[in-house]
Amino acid sequence: MLLAIDAGNTNITLGVFRGEDLIAQWRIVTDHAKHSDEYVADLQDLFQSECLHLNKIDAIVIASVVPPLDQTLKLMSQRGFQLSPLFVNHAVDTGLKIVYEVPAHDGADRIVDAVAAVSKYGAPCIVVDFGTATTFNAVNAVREYLGGVIAPGIMISAEAQFLRAAKLPRVEIKQPEKVIGTSTVGAMQSGLYHGYAGLVDGVLEKMIAEMNAKPRVIATGGLAPLIANASKFIEKVDSTLTLDGLRLVYERTRQV
Repeated sequence: MLLAIDAGNTNITLGVFRGEDLIAQWRIVTDHAKHSDEYVADLQDLFQSECLHLNKIDAIVIASVVPPLDQTLKLMSQRGFQLSPLFVNHAVDTGLKIVYEVPAHDGADRIVDAVAAVSKYGAPCIVVDFGTATTFNAVNAVREYLGGVIAPGIMISAEAQFLRAAKLPRVEIKQPEKVIGTSTVGAMQSGLYHGYAGLVDGVLEKMIAEMNAKPRVIATGGLAPLIANASKFIEKVDSTLTLDGLRLVYERTRQV
């Protein structure tokens, strides 16, 4: 079995694959202060909850955008599983040509998102990943990863508004009943939801025009279902896209 790990700035998403089947999936909070042994203990609990065993894992593949965490994850893999993990980066053969000024600067999560989107939905395509930051990643018809756009995530926007405006409270991010809010909370929710949906579609419209194509637009990430409802361009929400991409990249490395 394969353990796929997507390490982000806010959360770490983990998935266990038996062949092509994702048989278990979890999300835990990213904690820079945790030691590798503590992460092993967390995984033991998660595996037991699904009646799985750590010693059944044959390989580990990781996409990390948190460099300080990489050594911890490496030690976790070695101590908990007796395995050396594959870290996905620009140098790994993914099947996509990366057209980026400095390929090493491209996030591993963006790469594996693109790999999965091309495999599952075809090219050209655009992936919108709603994480700590919201990334827009473009692949053209000849499977070239072109780059994209990085915008502040909606949670960052909401938290910044709370911290910088003394009279504004924290609010739940959800679709309001109407655009014109009749309370402070309603007005804030409208601004976050409709404002962010406007950002997403504004970026997508310009990307599609610049690509001079009709790409499929796929969304992933925790808040993807919410914002996709307000988008006129997002056609599919795929919650396992990043994990699927990790599996596909790992399988490709075994064939070469």
